[in-house]
Order: sequence, then structure tokens, then C-alpha cells
Amino acid sequence: MTMSREGPQEIPEILHLVEPPEAPDAYGTDGMPPVVLNLSDNNSFADVMDVLSLRPFASGEQPWSRATRLEHVKEDAPLRPESAKLLRVAHENGKESVLAEGEGWTLLTNRWKNRAAYVSVSAVSDELAESIMDECVRDATEPPKTDDANVEMGFWHMGTHGPVRTERAISADTWDGIRRNYTAPVAEALDQVMGLTREDVAGRLLLLHGPPGTGKTTALRALARSWSSWCQADCVLDPEALFGTPSYLMEVAVGEDDDEDRRWRLLILEDCDELIRGEAKQSTGQGLSRLLNLTDGMLGQGRDVLVAITTNEDLARLHPAVVRPGRCLAQIEVGPLTRSESLAWLEEGTDRPETDAGTLDKEIGADGATLAELVALRKGEKSPETQTPPSSSTGFYL
Repeated sequence: MTMSREGPQEIPEILHLVEPPEAPDAYGTDGMPPVVLNLSDNNSFADVMDVLSLRPFASGEQPWSRATRLEHVKEDAPLRPESAKLLRVAHENGKESVLAEGEGWTLLTNRWKNRAAYVSVSAVSDELAESIMDECVRDATEPPKTDDANVEMGFWHMGTHGPVRTERAISADTWDGIRRNYTAPVAEALDQVMGLTREDVAGRLLLLHGPPGTGKTTALRALARSWSSWCQADCVLDPEALFGTPSYLMEVAVGEDDDEDRRWRLLILEDCDELIRGEAKQSTGQGLSRLLNLTDGMLGQGRDVLVAITTNEDLARLHPAVVRPGRCLAQIEVGPLTRSESLAWLEEGTDRPETDAGTLDKEIGADGATLAELVALRKGEKSPETQTPPSSSTGFYL
């Protein structure tokens, strides 16, 4: 602690982990400088273990490495060889970190409550690193638990150490079960999209645009279920980071080249208005160019990737390169139901007494209602004409 004119101030202590050279001079016998790994009091116990796991690799003592991420890890999976010697174990914020070692190798595992895990190994030989990794992950995972009402979806985000993908089962209705939620022209357009197969794909961009609360996200969940036999759906939580970071985009879009049973992938980008509106080129830099390259350029060549975008923007405000003919697999404006469709929707699903049926006519305006407004009416909330209109930048995420 030091003193200043403003009073005592805390100065973070910094711990330097130094790999001392064997030679008496500043460099080791192999000509490499000593390894210095810095830690501060802002680092957690797990951070310390991350740093310690890098020491053998950074020093050159164990110059070979393997790393992988796992989903759906079994609760009783050890994720380490039986012969492993435990060095450190830390528990924090739903995460368990284990640092272990054996003859010629060092292992780090980070494991989360959502049954995801990260495993890294360094070793004195490539063969040893591979064999230790194989033993760690062998029979460690199980198939996702889904049912007829769920679909498996991946979620991407940029983590501290790079892109992270997490899988989870989400609820998804069948298209037949929710078709009545959409006005007739929209339902007919979505009929064609829902029925597509991998052989029918022409165009790599699916654009759903329209006011908030009209059911764009609900339609995409149904689409993921309809296409589940041939297409893996992944939702990108930070599209700005995806198209602003080439390494992130390469990992998400290109994936593994040695995937023998490669499926199509549908990347879902929700509410990314800034990326595709008319002035996007000036406001987002290379983001728009990379999106177009993925859907209709060199990056997309030979890769089975589709991109679905939802936006609240009017079509006229979108960048002309996004909506040009040939690029879009489908371009659908998802609007409200008409007045007659709205009344039919409420009457079919309402549990109100028959004597209240006549009041429905007064609760729907001349322009009809969005799906979100109809759901609110069914719950007994204010009618569309008396409630405050939703902001164009928010929505009901239906």
C-alpha cells in the first residue's frame, strides 16, 4: 500500500512466475530466454492454473500439445487418466478446474455446470499428447437429451480464450403447430422454406424482416426443427464480433475440414440491423463485406453454410447488396395478422366464456395485430389500441 495526497491507495501485487535457465547467463542451454508468466491479484485461482499449465509448453520441456472442447459431458466422466497426479483443483462460479500431470505430460481441464468442458494437454512427444487426450475424452460424452418438442442448437460467442460454442436443447414447435400465427402470404412463403432439403438450396441468405413481435424468432426455431435431419442450427450471440474478427469467422464458418459426416449449418443472426442497413459499409467497416463473402463469395465456396438474419428494419433501408437477386434463399417480410385472422386466432385459442366472445371485435384494430399483441390479449392484458406501441429497437422476441 502506498500513500498519496488523496490518501492510501491499493497497488495490485504482481507475481512473476519465472522459469529459471539452467545456464548461468540470461538464456537457457537451448538458447531460449527464460519464461516469465505474470499474475496479479485480479486473477482467480483458476487463472493461476491456466498459467501453470502453460509453463511446460512455453519452456519447451513439453513442446507438443492437444486441446479440445466437449459438450454433453457425463457427470461421472473423470476427464483424466487413472495414473494422473493431481496438482491443483479450483471451484468457482459453476466451474471446476483441475491441473494434473504424469510422466512427460501436463493436463488442464475446465468443466462447467452446463456439461461443457475444455481439455488441454502438453507432452514431450506428439504421440504421447495424442494418447493422453484420447484417454481423457474416451466415452466422456453422451448424446444430447432431446424429445419431440426440442431441437439441439449451438450458441457461439467470443470467450476470453477465443470462440466458444455451447450446445443445448431448446423448445421448438413444429411448423404445422404454429402456422396459424402468420398471415396467409407469410405462411405460404414459409411453407416453401420449411420444406426445403439440402438438394434444394439455392442462395445462402435467409432474410426475415418486419416489425418486432411478429414471430420471426419463433419461425426460425421451427425451421431448425424442420431441417434438423440435414442441417445444424447455430445462433451467433455476438454477430458484430463474428464479422469483425477474421479468426472467429473462420472457425464458425469453415469448421473442421476432416468432418466426414459434414452437415449443412445454419448461422442465425438476430436483430443485426447495424450490419445490413444501407449505411453499414461506413458504420461497420469490413463486417458487411465479410457477410457477403460468406453468403456469395470465396469464403462460402465449398462450405455448406446458410445464414439467417432477422431485422426490424424496413426492406428499403437495407443495403442493396444484401437483398440483390440470387443472394437470398428467401426474403420474407413477416407482418401482423389481418383483423379477420387475428379474430380467428383469438377465438380458436381463447378460454373465455362464450358471452365474452363479442368483445374480441373491439380489441382488435383495423390493421390487425402482431403475434405478440395477440398473446398479450389472450393473457388479459391491454388491447393493441390502448397499450404503448413497442419500440422499433426492442421486441417480444417471438
